[in-house]
Amino acid sequence: MAKEKKISRRGFLATGPAVAAGSAISARGITQEAELVHGTPPSGIPLRVQSMISVLTKKELIDPKALDKVIEFFETKVGPHHGARVVAQAWVDPVFKENLLKDANSALEDFELPGVGSAHLVAVANSAKVHNVLVCTLCSCYPWSLLGLPPTWYKDSAYRSRVVIDPRGVVEEFGLTLEEDVEVRVWDSTAELRYIVIPERPQGTEGMSAEELAALVTRDSMVGVEKLKPFKPEAEA
Repeated sequence: MAKEKKISRRGFLATGPAVAAGSAISARGITQEAELVHGTPPSGIPLRVQSMISVLTKKELIDPKALDKVIEFFETKVGPHHGARVVAQAWVDPVFKENLLKDANSALEDFELPGVGSAHLVAVANSAKVHNVLVCTLCSCYPWSLLGLPPTWYKDSAYRSRVVIDPRGVVEEFGLTLEEDVEVRVWDSTAELRYIVIPERPQGTEGMSAEELAALVTRDSMVGVEKLKPFKPEAEA
């Protein structure tokens, strides 16, 4: 009978940093996901995450309830829906847009957004002749209070290194082809300085309220890798 191969604690925990870096961990969410498949134990990354949570909980290094609160905060209290509100307000209120472009932190004081004051925020507006794209070449600095957690591609070294050299080519890979006469500006974020793109207002949205407009704004358009398409009512789509 073959002997069971033992896994050392160091060998097991070696998988932890990679998992923690690339996954949003929720003790409750992992358990629920496993229960969706009748009697089927989790595998792959969910299994690794669940195992790591179990080990760290037993060592009293983390509290699963506190961990769930952190995840819930980033899922509900911050996110691109806040940035969409800001963009929509800029579209319907020229005075607010002017103040936003002049001093974003001051302009957003009434929005009561968590974390806005943690870094200096700069808003840059797209136009028919200027297109803005965001990046953090050093790591993954991002306006999380307005856009939530950064997407995987934003943190990827390929995006961070290439977008400053060939921004047109990079955004084209996202499906956005810019005209030759459009100036492309790349803004490099830092720990002290974050940016948000105010995309052009889509055609066909005249007369829409700020709330209706906010529903049209996407996270990628506020990073600059997407241009919002003209709005068409469902009856015409």
